[in-house]
Amino acid sequence: MGSASDKELVAPALFILEEFGVAHEVSVISAHRTAEKARSYALAAEQRGIKVLIAAAGFSAHLPGVLASWSYLPIIGIPLPTSEMKGIDSLLSIVQMPGGIPVACTGIGKSGAKNAALLAIQMLAVQDERLRKAYQAYRETMATQ
Repeated sequence: MGSASDKELVAPALFILEEFGVAHEVSVISAHRTAEKARSYALAAEQRGIKVLIAAAGFSAHLPGVLASWSYLPIIGIPLPTSEMKGIDSLLSIVQMPGGIPVACTGIGKSGAKNAALLAIQMLAVQDERLRKAYQAYRETMATQ
């Protein structure tokens, strides 16, 4: 996430990852204030075994794109409603990546955070039978509620 103050907005993603038993890490990395940290993190992520990056950011929301510029891993961006524009600026910043540097983009805020985790789980489930079954059960449970 771009700032420690974003943790409450990102919490639904963390809850879902924990619920599914997906190992994850949380880092505060600003595309602007800690640009070198963003570069180093993205470059080393795959070597540390990370398979998908979820990046949440508000205002100009450059974190997902900056990570995508340095990593070949799939990136999921969560636009956060932290500005006067209520996240519309963040949404547009993430969804309008230049051709050739893809970043998936979820909805704004907490529902977007939840969906980012679920999208990551779907990506991982392509090669993880346990996650595939858990995700299928999750969806089936949703259909009965």
